[in-house]
Amino acid sequence: MAPRQQIPQLLDSKSECPPLFDGTTRLYYFPASPASQCVQIALNYKGLDEIECVPINIFDKPPWYKEKVYHVGKVPALEHNGKVKGESLDLLVYLDQEFGGPTITPTEEEKKEATAELLKYRDSFFAAWTKALGFNNGAPATVIDVAPMLDHLENVLKKYANEGPFFFGKSVSMVDMIYIPFLERADISFPSNYDCRGGRPHLAKWIEAMNTIDAYTSTKLENTGSMDHWWAIMRLAKK
Repeated sequence: MAPRQQIPQLLDSKSECPPLFDGTTRLYYFPASPASQCVQIALNYKGLDEIECVPINIFDKPPWYKEKVYHVGKVPALEHNGKVKGESLDLLVYLDQEFGGPTITPTEEEKKEATAELLKYRDSFFAAWTKALGFNNGAPATVIDVAPMLDHLENVLKKYANEGPFFFGKSVSMVDMIYIPFLERADISFPSNYDCRGGRPHLAKWIEAMNTIDAYTSTKLENTGSMDHWWAIMRLAKK
């Protein structure tokens, strides 16, 4: 799939309101956000170039975004058929149901059940991940809680390793899209003496395989000019 624009110009409080609800499908997103990134990966992987991507500056949001687009005020959000939907996991499911391109949902019953479990597990993983980054009300960063979470991902990958390097074998699924932004940021932000791949060969192989997928690599922080924004999130979260 052809990568989208790599360094977007974020819309802020000074930006004029673009056309809205005119029949164009739009994704409102913030490139440095893991939640936004997983939806971007899905758009790229499914080849949904007809969806316009509108980058929002979450540190200086345009007032029209909350007033006229999405009253919740969060990103990502999808404008489609005169309505706006939010929440990244819901958007991945919606994109697969409503748009064409390669499916990102496994078709086998066992893998469907595993997908549902891993979608629910995301919340627990996210809580441990934020502690490891120091997003813990000023408490010191610790990787103690995230280690068993990474072990769980390792065991899931091991189960389907004979079929391929991704979570459910040879094809990328929404589960891969959900978790890879967290591992990308772990490499950047975890304590330098902690390697998520250590003792987890299947996790290491998965990360290596994901780095061959253009739909993902074109959204990485280093390729979207978003590294400074990520560090800004880190600074705010640790206050």
